[in-house]
Amino acid sequence: MWPKVCLGGGGRKGCRAGLTSAENLFRAPFRQWSFAKRVRVSSYRIVRGDTLSTIARRHGTSVSALMQANPKIRDPNRIFAGDTLTLPGRGDGFRPANPQRPAVAPQPGLGPIDTSAAGRSGDAFGIARQFLGWNAGDLKVSNNAVGRAMHDWVPNNVNCANFVSGVLRAAGQLSAREHHNGVYGLMNTLDRNPGFRRVSLRDARPGDVVSMRTPGGQHVVLFAGWSNGRPQFIGSNNVNRDGSQRVTITGMNYPIMAVHQFQG
Repeated sequence: MWPKVCLGGGGRKGCRAGLTSAENLFRAPFRQWSFAKRVRVSSYRIVRGDTLSTIARRHGTSVSALMQANPKIRDPNRIFAGDTLTLPGRGDGFRPANPQRPAVAPQPGLGPIDTSAAGRSGDAFGIARQFLGWNAGDLKVSNNAVGRAMHDWVPNNVNCANFVSGVLRAAGQLSAREHHNGVYGLMNTLDRNPGFRRVSLRDARPGDVVSMRTPGGQHVVLFAGWSNGRPQFIGSNNVNRDGSQRVTITGMNYPIMAVHQFQG
């Protein structure tokens, strides 16, 4: 059992350990809302007698997930009454996976997608296409290469970078240390990775990483091909009624910030 927390307040004398406040932990990582959907992350204010293990058990999560969602916690024994914790994945479905896997299909009214310019080593597009129709909440807890690579604590309506990172890791194009759940963070990581280079959209191949600027944030997807002269993209998109994401192929008209192509 974890040691109990110290009393909050002006001084922290007599505490076994200390931790700075965690109130603003998610503000920076999740400024990149997909399709301008604002995530409502639940929080919990620590009270006297709490431990990370009891908090995790009470809220249906784990000590590891709590520490991932609150990166300022370096030691699970060092938390303080009065500090606020982010509760990972609150409101996530985590339902047993029962996905539909439709064949590759464009938007209604568009012609078939030309994917002839298939990507190189790893085939990120081929891997992503296997999960068409999967909800993000199901995929990130599933026992497959992409599900194991994705971070399950990321809320269901901001999984675009988590999904793309998971696909790239499953394709052997990205390491676990390079996994990023923010659009700008992933874009900067790919800029630093010598295996990727920036290309124009007209030179894109299926599986290339496309980062976009949305009205209220950013979004990242994989290029899927062309349909009737229009680019198509596959990714974790906010298409469910509750605002959560599902893997779909669709056309998008957002300004493109970068297209990263894997060179092998």
